[in-house]
Amino acid sequence: METSVLNRLDSTASRFAGKVIFRDSESELTFAQFDALTKSIGTALAERLPAGSPVAVMSGRHVTTPACFLGAVRAGCFYAPMDGDMPKARLNQILGVIKTKLMLVDRAHLEIAQSLDFDGETVVMEDILETPVNEELISSRAATLTLTSPLYVIFTSGSTGVPKGVITSHQSLMCYIDSVAKVLSVDSDDVFGNQSPLDYIAAVRDIYLPITFGASTYIIPKNEFAVPTMLFDTLNREKITALCWSVAGVELPAKLGAFDLSKPEYLKKLCFSGSVMPCKYLKIWQEHLPDVLYVNQYGPTEATASCTYYTVTEKVDDDTVLPIGKPYDNYRILLLSEENEAVPEGEIGEICVSGPILALGYYGNHEQTEKSFMQNPLNDNYRELIYKTGDLGSLAPDGNLLFHGRKDRQIKHLGHRIELGEIEETSRKVRGVNDCCSLYNKEKATLYLFYTGEATSKDIVLYFRQNMPAFMVPRKLINLEALPTLPNGKIDMQTLKSYFK
Repeated sequence: METSVLNRLDSTASRFAGKVIFRDSESELTFAQFDALTKSIGTALAERLPAGSPVAVMSGRHVTTPACFLGAVRAGCFYAPMDGDMPKARLNQILGVIKTKLMLVDRAHLEIAQSLDFDGETVVMEDILETPVNEELISSRAATLTLTSPLYVIFTSGSTGVPKGVITSHQSLMCYIDSVAKVLSVDSDDVFGNQSPLDYIAAVRDIYLPITFGASTYIIPKNEFAVPTMLFDTLNREKITALCWSVAGVELPAKLGAFDLSKPEYLKKLCFSGSVMPCKYLKIWQEHLPDVLYVNQYGPTEATASCTYYTVTEKVDDDTVLPIGKPYDNYRILLLSEENEAVPEGEIGEICVSGPILALGYYGNHEQTEKSFMQNPLNDNYRELIYKTGDLGSLAPDGNLLFHGRKDRQIKHLGHRIELGEIEETSRKVRGVNDCCSLYNKEKATLYLFYTGEATSKDIVLYFRQNMPAFMVPRKLINLEALPTLPNGKIDMQTLKSYFK
């Protein structure tokens, strides 16, 4: 019986020992080498930490980063990946939430790590890669893991200005991986082309599909996404068969004319998620690669990456709006009204998710966990938690779920989930900003900030760049004498939206 993802790694490492599991532009690891690295790292971490501890991992886009993640698991712990390119203030916030006693970093990020407000132990990855494996120690640590043990904590935007750490269990991750693999028909012959940052939720597919099925993943250099012709050359050189990319990643090559010069010759399956797909770009992919399996995914981090899927069988047009489909195995979708009642068939309600794929909650934040993960109001007979996504949806006559946008002020921008309230909280910290309101122009994919006060746009942008991820920096800043208000005193957002024109 599987009790953790380590059972899967043990199995594939024995069956595919000499096969490459991860490759980047400079190096590669076979399953046997990867397995050995996880055990060395796991031994080093187990000697420093008790089982069940969080391990912060700050490492780059290379083959050893997934080994760091699984090394933490070998130690009976769980990992919290951190993007070293984020501003120090944001990294300090994450460390403040996770309260880890150990940060594992590659040498390239050591200087950044040493500049953070962290008084625990900083361990350099390269220094522990050859740690002699203590099989007895890591076996005893593996025995402490259960299906509901935390596997990782991924941080998302929080409306209070503090990031939320979403805790995913081994069971949830394995349920999702098995479900998406079934839809994509994943097997050991597949080669995935990784686009997502390795600290981001979407990367779990590129890490755990190979670990589960004996497939391989090539970690594509970040700079190649700016040069689509180079990107397609790489996909062909590495014989990439499967891509699980953000919508933005799929859109860019089509937008920049990459198909005019070449196409990915080996590609068999492409799934995309993170935001609504502009079908004028998907149409270009279909025209040049008509035999590829295209899958539209939808879902929040709190439901382990994606909870619904739609296999695109029709030829799309520029104005086609794709459904977000039907639930994966082990997922259940409910549509609830404002009164927490089931909405009539065909009507719009809030998309709610239940099943063993739900997150364990938000790390160190019981109040937010209780608020977001609640008892199913349609079930009075036994405990059944649901997660309220804040997204609106309706069921089409064919049973597919249709997406109708956000219920509140949480948005998806460049594949990232952002609380507009966090943009506002950050803006208020800028000297010279008196009041503010952030809005999102979905059509132009542009983040707006309306504000009052003497601060300049330059002051605000500079502060954001120093304290927030690049995707959270407002693109349009508009200084007003006063924010427009409604008779009840609330900000008149419709008036502000007139600036979108």
